[in-house]
Amino acid sequence: MSSELAGLLQLLALIAALALAYRPLGDYMARVYSSDKHLRVEKWIYKGIGADPDAEMRWTAYLRGVLAFSAVGVLFLYLLQRAQGVLPGSLGFVAIDPDQAFNTAASFVANTNWQSYYGEQAMGHVVQTGGLAVQNFVSAAVGIAVAVALVRGFARSRTGELGNFWADLVRGVVRILLPLSVIGAVALVACGAIQNFAGIHEVGQFMGGSQQWNGGAVASQEVIKELGTNGGGYFNANSAHPFENPNALSNLFEIFLILLIPFALTRTFGRMVGSLKQGYAILGTMAGIWLLFTGLMLWTEFAGHGPAFELAGGAMEGKETRFGIAGSALFSVATTLTSTGAVNSFHSSNTGFGGGIDLLGMQLGEIAPGGVGSGLYGMLIMAVIAVFLAGLMVGRTPEYLGKKIGTREIKFAACYILVTPALVLGFTAVAMALPTPGNSMTNAGAHGFSEILYAYTSGANNNGSAFAGLNADTQWFNSTIGIAMLLGRFLPMVFVLALAGSLAEQQPVPASAGTLRTEKPLFTGLLIGTIVIITGLTYFPALALGPLAEGLAS
Repeated sequence: MSSELAGLLQLLALIAALALAYRPLGDYMARVYSSDKHLRVEKWIYKGIGADPDAEMRWTAYLRGVLAFSAVGVLFLYLLQRAQGVLPGSLGFVAIDPDQAFNTAASFVANTNWQSYYGEQAMGHVVQTGGLAVQNFVSAAVGIAVAVALVRGFARSRTGELGNFWADLVRGVVRILLPLSVIGAVALVACGAIQNFAGIHEVGQFMGGSQQWNGGAVASQEVIKELGTNGGGYFNANSAHPFENPNALSNLFEIFLILLIPFALTRTFGRMVGSLKQGYAILGTMAGIWLLFTGLMLWTEFAGHGPAFELAGGAMEGKETRFGIAGSALFSVATTLTSTGAVNSFHSSNTGFGGGIDLLGMQLGEIAPGGVGSGLYGMLIMAVIAVFLAGLMVGRTPEYLGKKIGTREIKFAACYILVTPALVLGFTAVAMALPTPGNSMTNAGAHGFSEILYAYTSGANNNGSAFAGLNADTQWFNSTIGIAMLLGRFLPMVFVLALAGSLAEQQPVPASAGTLRTEKPLFTGLLIGTIVIITGLTYFPALALGPLAEGLAS
């Protein structure tokens, strides 16, 4: 069987699995966030944190809950890393340096999981399981909660109330992420992933000699890092490591986990707003972009030019032979179109155009299907902008789901789409202008520029993957990427929740003959065009200096 055919079969199997899970999971999540009943374990949690789960919140109170909870998470994770040297189960590892501890705390709380350290050589069992894995759960639940709050903004009328953040947070963890993670962890262990608390031990090598390895609760952390679109890894090799991703079957299963909830949330959206067709329109937009990027990545990686590529049957440099080109291409597109920093190959070893596809996937805003929660609310913001542009073209007040998109709403949406590009391009420009960050580049020219651009694109978009070759473990990169991750995560949430509150206060407008039908394929095409044009106008000059220049020169 040819590698190209194997890749096509993997893609078809992935689509079939996602299609089978779409309806039951999407409907289940809609019931979770619409129910007025609380499980016993949830009541214990509410009592422990002193929260009233039945108290409705306006957008300002909801935002305060998001920010307060996340701030406590950053502080707790920072202190846990700084105290690692005196903690049990530290495996002899010392405390993490202050700048790296800040970077890691910001990274995991912001659902980014950017890592400037070697996991198996820096973090003990307590930090990995009690700190990083816990944040994988709660940061994903925060993203879903914010998305659900925006959906309620569309669904509700003449009220500024968006639900209860603490109830949404707890339900996301207890009813969705934990059960799916238990099932997924068992599946990964069955595939060969490890799950233990072993210490550091000697492992023999095929060619003689030995090296040191430590065990860990890898399968349980691996499943939530993918399911919650977190990324990161227990080991530095990430999902290319056989302890995390043992074989081609586990590789395909991990891609499925990455895409599962973001795609299914479009069904949840349709259920909660009372129109499944609206959910299908958003799904069609996400799926169309994902399939386009996947096809382009497979083509450029299989069609690499040069004698080495021809002998290998494609661009095999930097790719794990257990997965090959197809498995690596599918994985890289899935992770960069979602906010998942996991990698099973070196993105910097992709062809010039392949690296550009990864970059562009993040620069779209990671909305196809995007991160858990963040993909849905990012796509809905783009839908608001697309409706507004359509209204300008036909000369009538734009409406989306029965809500008027006026000056106030479009300002919130515009601020949302401006935050991330400002962070990416601003930090990249400063890093290229100063001599100290430039010393971290191991490549000159277009590829070196791509390393810097990729780092800040990954950080500000809360992705977490990186171009190998950039030494990011410096005070400059730890600090500035940490700031970019926090601002890129929480500033957009401010505008999302403000928009949700504004929409919830409105009285629905009845549809008329002039209302744009947003459940039709025409709107899906308009939405895709809006996304591509906005991203192209924003990032094309920077892409022309990096991956495009490198791709044209090869």
